[in-house]
Amino acid sequence: MSQNIRQESLPLTSRRKAFLLPVLLLALAVAAGGIYSQYSATAPDKKSVFGGGKRGRDDDTPPAVAIETVGQGDFPVYLNGLGTVTALRTVTVKPRVDGELIKVLFTEGQMVKEGDLLAEIDPRPFQVQLQQAEGQLMRDEALLKNARLDHERYLTLLEQDSISAQQTVTQEAQVKQYQGVVEMDKAQVNNAKLQLSYAKVTAPIPGRVGLRQIDQGNIVHANDANGLVVITQLQPISVVFTLPEDKVQAVMQRWRANEPVSVEAYDRAGKIKLAEGKLLAFDNQIDSTTGTLKLKAQFDNNERSLFANQFVNIRMHLDTLKDATLVSSAAIQHDTQGAFVYVVDPQLTVQVRRVTLGPTEADKAVVLSNLAVNETVVVEGIDRLRDGGRVDVAQKDGQAVAASPESQAKPEGKSRKKDRHL
Repeated sequence: MSQNIRQESLPLTSRRKAFLLPVLLLALAVAAGGIYSQYSATAPDKKSVFGGGKRGRDDDTPPAVAIETVGQGDFPVYLNGLGTVTALRTVTVKPRVDGELIKVLFTEGQMVKEGDLLAEIDPRPFQVQLQQAEGQLMRDEALLKNARLDHERYLTLLEQDSISAQQTVTQEAQVKQYQGVVEMDKAQVNNAKLQLSYAKVTAPIPGRVGLRQIDQGNIVHANDANGLVVITQLQPISVVFTLPEDKVQAVMQRWRANEPVSVEAYDRAGKIKLAEGKLLAFDNQIDSTTGTLKLKAQFDNNERSLFANQFVNIRMHLDTLKDATLVSSAAIQHDTQGAFVYVVDPQLTVQVRRVTLGPTEADKAVVLSNLAVNETVVVEGIDRLRDGGRVDVAQKDGQAVAASPESQAKPEGKSRKKDRHL
């Protein structure tokens, strides 16, 4: 019987062990979680110096910030646009007569003046035509001279009643006929001289010549499509650019007042200034698809840094605000109510200040109201700020500021207390 009891008790012990094992594992997991939580609470947070993290401090520690003193000065107001350089004149130089191209006298990329000799076409055919026209003129002039002598003699005979009046009138008509022939011959001579002059191809405008379109030795024609070379006038040169329609009225007011509007051209990246010029003209209608108006500026281009069809960024100096209140753009914050800044008072307390903004340029902004010169505003470390809270100034106007004794002692005391707890 005892043997039967022992056999029944064995299954009960196994069931107890199976129950106790999960309980023991659960207790170990809870203990490990508590140790990890206590360690993570005391470990420092490695984040930025200005806001966004505790930096090893308690939540009650004032956040470290960089501040800037509000300045005052003259602020230039610019309007920016995108433009394309356009030459005042671009000419494709073509021959005006047919013939063999015997000389090419320009260098590709050369600067030329108006009237400079560029190329020569074989002049011999035109010289022959000129000789023929001059010979024809000499013959007809001789005939005209003889007809005039006959007409004078007929007039004398008519007075002596030795010839009929009809013969005199006929001779007079012949004189006029020869006069017309001589005039035609003179025109033929002038035309031959003109054709001969066209054998020398000259620059019609000043500018820079492009790449040669045809080589010496080829037969050229007046109706050739490509011509000999293209000349582009670079001095002066213009830029056509666009402005939004809501910016046009300010420019027009200054234009109507006959005040010069200076324009600067920058490279594609907007960093290198290429040339300085002035506003030249407005287009007469706004592009309805883009809502912009085209304007044209002219540049002397003395440095020859502008090329036709080049893309440039335009900065047009519209006005200069005198004694404007200036802050860094980093200090300006925005929400649903508008723009505001965090102002720091001498007690290192911040307050939210609603401001009215003026124009901005680069990293500076003009504040029109509700901010005074020499006040200080936060430019970095804004994430943890709240209205009426205290701050720890780490930088002022770009210079490092030593930490206050209060901000140093408070974290150390708290860390020693945590060490004692551990």
